[in-house]
Amino acid sequence: MQFQPHKNRNRKRRLTLGIVACLLAACVSSHAETIQFSGYTWEIRQPGLGGPGPNQWDPRNVWVDARGYLHLKLTQRDGQWTCAELYTQKSLGFGTYQFWLSGRVDQLDQNVIFGLFNYPKPEMGPDTTHEIDIEFGRWGHPKAPNGNYTIWPTDVSQQKTSYTFEFKLDGNDSTHRFCWSPTKICFQSLHGHVDDDQGQFAHWAFQPDAPTAAISQHPMPLHLNLWCYEGSPPKNGQPVELVVRCFKFTPR
Repeated sequence: MQFQPHKNRNRKRRLTLGIVACLLAACVSSHAETIQFSGYTWEIRQPGLGGPGPNQWDPRNVWVDARGYLHLKLTQRDGQWTCAELYTQKSLGFGTYQFWLSGRVDQLDQNVIFGLFNYPKPEMGPDTTHEIDIEFGRWGHPKAPNGNYTIWPTDVSQQKTSYTFEFKLDGNDSTHRFCWSPTKICFQSLHGHVDDDQGQFAHWAFQPDAPTAAISQHPMPLHLNLWCYEGSPPKNGQPVELVVRCFKFTPR
């Protein structure tokens, strides 16, 4: 057979273009797995269907801007609503957890939930145990209170304890914190970005008679998530973006 150099060159060119295309596709489909925010390394939840909800999760919905502020977004892509979640690589224990938020968490759609919470690793216990939650949302009911503090017990035989409240912010900024000790957990929500008690509009102290059964005694990763209740899209059809300007942990 006669050698045909132009066909070999074309074959090599097609092979090269194919390799480049594969590399570009890999770059487009890859997603950041960690992010740096407020002095901590956070794992970003990767794509897929899962709880709570269930919902579709998308790491593109989590990023830190040039000012160092953390953004979480709930949005529709390719006809599907996608949510956001991240959590600290490091487990944090007793101490004060404080969040400076920017965004009207008092005006979330009835199907949208924003959570700030400790969550146990699998070896500590199953879902519905150990959690310490601050959550904003109406759980699908337009007249339900939009503020929620919840503590989950250390085993599934016990009931969770919650404090719910209705609130309206006086601006775009708010501060929320919980102070976790072996025998007591105190929650606070305040107007503006503050380190003291000025502008407090909600407060709850949980101090049970049997604290080791009702309050987790183990360090846990801290999670932040923005999601759709029962997987139902926002009733108003609008995307949501919230900003966490700062997270501060002060060990006890």
